[in-house]
Amino acid sequence: MQESSNRKSVREVLDTPVRYEADVVVVGGGPAGFAAAVAAARNGAKTCLLERYGHLGGMATGGLVMIIMPMSDGTQEQQIAGLCQEVIDRLDVMGSAVHPKKADLGSSDPELLNYWRRYAFSVVDGKIRMAATVDPESLKCVLNDMVVEAGVNLLLHSWGTRAITEGNDVKGVIFESKSGRQAVLGKVIIDASGDGDVYASAGAPFESKIDPQRRSSHLALTFRIGNIDAKKYYAFKQAEPQKEAELVKELEGLGGFTMFIATSHESVLWVNNNIGGLNPLEVSDLTKLEVDGRKRAQITQKFLKSRMPGFENCFILDTASQPGVRSSRRLIGEYILTENDLKTGVVFPDTIAVCPDFRHTVSPQFPHWHVPYRSLVPLQVENLLVAGRCFASDVVANDLLAPVPFCLAMGQAAGTAAALAIKNQVTVRKLDYRLLQANLAKQGVPLPSPFPIIS
Repeated sequence: MQESSNRKSVREVLDTPVRYEADVVVVGGGPAGFAAAVAAARNGAKTCLLERYGHLGGMATGGLVMIIMPMSDGTQEQQIAGLCQEVIDRLDVMGSAVHPKKADLGSSDPELLNYWRRYAFSVVDGKIRMAATVDPESLKCVLNDMVVEAGVNLLLHSWGTRAITEGNDVKGVIFESKSGRQAVLGKVIIDASGDGDVYASAGAPFESKIDPQRRSSHLALTFRIGNIDAKKYYAFKQAEPQKEAELVKELEGLGGFTMFIATSHESVLWVNNNIGGLNPLEVSDLTKLEVDGRKRAQITQKFLKSRMPGFENCFILDTASQPGVRSSRRLIGEYILTENDLKTGVVFPDTIAVCPDFRHTVSPQFPHWHVPYRSLVPLQVENLLVAGRCFASDVVANDLLAPVPFCLAMGQAAGTAAALAIKNQVTVRKLDYRLLQANLAKQGVPLPSPFPIIS
């Protein structure tokens, strides 16, 4: 689908009413934006959160990416905690998260490994990891509760469209909703839109070229298939792996999807996919994703129902309410995190998140990944922070650090930084990172040690 490049234009001259004034305005209620808003509010900032869909959670809920990928490194230690762990703890109370026990982290017990291999990323390199498979509907409710309890002014169905600027200073955000075109003003704006919509409109430099061979260049329209006899399916898969592989290959040839992943409900499987050749910043391509993706979902369900043991009575339970975008704009910030930084395990003095390699057990060859605060701070514009997958990183680092728990960690850091900057009457660029680290440590965020503790 292509549009003509010779488009007409319409000039607008508008007076936009201000709906709300806050200390911190967060655009995007995905994992990063949710965490940023809660952290800012808990640290005393009057906070407003704008989310374009009718729910929080972004890809973790609306995108049906129900895997909170490894928070641990193959040992008994956990690198991602803080708000991410609090979310899982709350889901546990509801019986809506499936994950290994903390006592089993790092275990190589064959019986444990055999059980947890069906759950994505719970076993890596023959070791048990802290990875959770969650129910997306329960997760929506947990995130709502945490935002409301923190006192955040939440506006759903509100699409932040561009920054309000005076010179190089960002002063607020224009958003569109059923209430019309309105503005929210703030002292610090956090762009957690995923696509960097706010910082792009504010004039912050960014990159958007993506290696077409990388996973991050592919979009997805995920869905769930219900009423599966899971025991029958897994027994068939284990007893006749060659036959199962042949069926999968046949389904691929028909244009169906074949990435079947266990969910928190035994009778439901999640179907992930990778669809290339589409631009996530082009509306006609997003339309194509929705239309073609659902056709291919139908092909998948019909084939499985007629051919795959355990799927005889299956049906499509739901499709994702938002497109699966893995990468688009990447900020050019004060520091651009690189592939080499991750490979060599650089520990930055301003580290705000320690992220375990989800592909390998930690070792000198596969060290932890560290995200510096400077990668959340844009060049050229003030009063703006970035959290989530649109942070400052090269193509490889961006691809590896886009999963949910890492975005949660970046969001918690950004929200805390925004509140501290306002409290200490400094810009976010000038904030003492040691003060930020000390505050994050008090919130249960694991960071490299020792580092200076500032009261």
